[in-house]
Amino acid sequence: MNFSRQRDAILNCLASRYDHPTADMVFESVRQEFPKISLGTVYRNLTLLCETGDIVKIATVKGFDRFDYITKPHGHFICTECTQVCDIEADMDQLINKQELKNIPGIVDRTELMVFGICTQCSENLTPRD
Repeated sequence: MNFSRQRDAILNCLASRYDHPTADMVFESVRQEFPKISLGTVYRNLTLLCETGDIVKIATVKGFDRFDYITKPHGHFICTECTQVCDIEADMDQLINKQELKNIPGIVDRTELMVFGICTQCSENLTPRD
């Protein structure tokens, strides 16, 4: 893969953020440095960085993919209301029952943990239902 200043800026943007931004959020951030960058260029580079394993794509519930610079195995909490994504700081081996994985009819090479629910902020804004 050839060096690209725009791709490097996208990677640096992700490295500096912990909010698991969408492609649009990355686009708005990188546009500060590269005003003429297109959204298509951002999408193509995010796809390439995912394919090379430099970043991770997180599919959320409302169709807004999020991106994570941290590629080591870890879990994510995804709010089903606002689609915010947060890292789960826990030992993955404790969260995933390795014994149960032995019942899978195939060879497991990796696991992902995604927990869905309503974040604290959204739950505070919910109105009680009758």
